[in-house]
Amino acid sequence: MLVYLSDWLSLIIRWFHVIAGVAWIGASFYFVWLDNNLREPPAWKKQKGIKGDLWAIHGGGFYEVAKYEVGPEQMPTDLHWFKWEAYSTLMSGLALLFVVYYLGNPGYLIDPSKLDLSAAGAMAIGISTLLGVMVIYEALIRSPLSRNGMAFGVVLYLILVAVAFGLYQVFAGRGAYIHVGAVIGTIMVANVFLGIVPAQRALVNAVARGEKPGEEVVMLAQRAMLRSRHNNYLTLPVLFIMISNHYPMFYANAYGWAVLAAIGAITAYARHFFNLRNQGQFKPSILVVSALATVALIWAMAPSAPARIDSHASEEGTAVSRVADADISQLLATHCQACHAVKPTSPAFQAPPAGIVLDSLEHLKQHRDKVYQAAVATQYMPLGNMTGITPEERDLLGKWLQENP
Repeated sequence: MLVYLSDWLSLIIRWFHVIAGVAWIGASFYFVWLDNNLREPPAWKKQKGIKGDLWAIHGGGFYEVAKYEVGPEQMPTDLHWFKWEAYSTLMSGLALLFVVYYLGNPGYLIDPSKLDLSAAGAMAIGISTLLGVMVIYEALIRSPLSRNGMAFGVVLYLILVAVAFGLYQVFAGRGAYIHVGAVIGTIMVANVFLGIVPAQRALVNAVARGEKPGEEVVMLAQRAMLRSRHNNYLTLPVLFIMISNHYPMFYANAYGWAVLAAIGAITAYARHFFNLRNQGQFKPSILVVSALATVALIWAMAPSAPARIDSHASEEGTAVSRVADADISQLLATHCQACHAVKPTSPAFQAPPAGIVLDSLEHLKQHRDKVYQAAVATQYMPLGNMTGITPEERDLLGKWLQENP
């Protein structure tokens, strides 16, 4: 019953997290598009202080959107602040981190072959990483480095790559990936809370007082724009990480941190195409380069084809012994069936993960490709190697799978 209720809790939090993230990222994409598509307004609008306007049709009606150079003549009574979408995304994401990784299945986060951590130790490393990187980012964006957008972007990227590499040395691949995503998400929400909203509030207060925004307000606005630009380029990488837990070929890769670094660079560069396109600059070469880089990554990650087993003779002409079915049946019972059974005995699962049941050799044959990928090629399974499967046992399983197509 506890596992059943835990699954429901995880589902509800994950569902809310996705909804909040869609609302936040959707609003972010819309306002970036809106800013880049504003047109010069007619003279009578300029006299009212309007900097740009846009006409649109949606849902069966016309919309007229206007952006003021500074602010309206009179502060509106109802002013919507786009901040709760970001805050709710962070809070639900942290809740999910605790439920699934810190208090849930330890195999998602802890890999004893890397570092034999306690749950408390893993939690301490994870939380301190989130806070530490956020502090470093805040120090950098308030430094002279923020005046050079390109240099700042390179430094930020290298910091995130270093974080990915470091976490990969202490956490299981899946746990490392999700923590990099949490680091990026924390930076993005901190940008809203510590930079964008304070700049907006300073502008609102100045307009409410009937004052022209001073130098301090202008500086806050410029830094807020930089923060918003960073969030824009970080969006696609963090979205990838959100769905990556379904694909062990990424986080279970021996160089998973480098794979993540490559995907972050490719997706951020692809995002640059759309930003330029919204500004009226069409540069398809960016998408071509991104596509070619993706193809190169797919090629670099491709596992080598397993050698086919000749069950009759070796190169020397001597007989090659086949792996005994009884040995594989025992291996399944020892390392697989606690989770991958119709009714798992592992307290972490109430149903077989991914619906894969391995209670017989026939079922193993049905899922041979997935089992080979997870247990032999990437060595992701068993989770965190909680059962202590040996390299020799993995080789034995791989050989049997090749002998029994």
